[in-house]
Amino acid sequence: MKLTEFNFPLPQKLIAKHPANLRDHSRLMVLNRGDDSIQERKFYDIIDYFSKGDCLVVNETKVFQARLSGKKERTNANIEVFLLRKLNNSGDSIWDAIFEPARKVRVGNKIFFDDGKLWCEVLDNTTSRGRTIRFNHNEDLFKIIERIGTTPLPPYIKREVTGKDRKSYQTVYAKTIGSVTAPDGGLHFTKVLLKKLEAGGVKIAPVLLHVGLGAMHPIEVEELHKHKLDSEYFEISNETANIINKTTDSKHSVFVVGTSTCRALESSVTADGHLKSAKGWTDKFIFPPYHFKITDKLITNFHLPKSPLLMLTSAFGGYEFLMQGYKKAVKDGYRFYSYGDAMLIL
Repeated sequence: MKLTEFNFPLPQKLIAKHPANLRDHSRLMVLNRGDDSIQERKFYDIIDYFSKGDCLVVNETKVFQARLSGKKERTNANIEVFLLRKLNNSGDSIWDAIFEPARKVRVGNKIFFDDGKLWCEVLDNTTSRGRTIRFNHNEDLFKIIERIGTTPLPPYIKREVTGKDRKSYQTVYAKTIGSVTAPDGGLHFTKVLLKKLEAGGVKIAPVLLHVGLGAMHPIEVEELHKHKLDSEYFEISNETANIINKTTDSKHSVFVVGTSTCRALESSVTADGHLKSAKGWTDKFIFPPYHFKITDKLITNFHLPKSPLLMLTSAFGGYEFLMQGYKKAVKDGYRFYSYGDAMLIL
């Protein structure tokens, strides 16, 4: 398949700038691959599609306040530093970051934050706007970032970030800090809805994948196999692997929340189609055709044209059927992207 096959016209008015007033009251489009039917429900109706013995796999990554406003040494120029990921686990605190305006920043420059108590030094240029930096703090850095940073809303949400975004741009089960983009398929769940699922005999199985910017950016090469995703860190525990394998072996369904969760699972599969515990980095890029080994049902949002997320969803739902759903979503005024409506593919 070609990149141009994943392009479609999307009116700007359909890009959600704010979340639904109640998380689980967003619209839910249900695509049933069994009979090619498309239904509209509310997200809280998703409980109707689960049976006792099924499991729900969620990504428990937590978004951190990755946008920092600083001052350049000597000139005092305003510089925004968007933190992407920490590059080392011990010793110096070295990070990948994006600078704006990047043209004002060179190797060796220092940027100061928090009235000068926190600063970073530019070590290297990685792209036109990308830089490798080192902070003067390490162990307590995330605490400082959470206090002085702002929520890294995607650039297509064209409005000022507010204090409410700290909570709304975070899943209710977020646990381990490390993402700069929310696993948005999970933003619709509430604690009450999760408890109802568990009360109905559904197991909740957490995995971890720290979501970066790479999966959100539109692809620029026509031949999809030439595209390479940025690597993202993931972890799958023994307990989660056992829950999912028991669900599969008992012929029940594995519901996966979001493309990031799906990528983590599909990155750690045994030859006989079972999930194994793992931790490390994955750059797995899923696009049609692809045979999913773990995922039975997929819960996701409506994605950007030409994005890797759309391609994974298309590989799971079937290209023609999925694009039929997207055409209907545009016609019927569904809300798109992180704060938008949801899709369940059966």
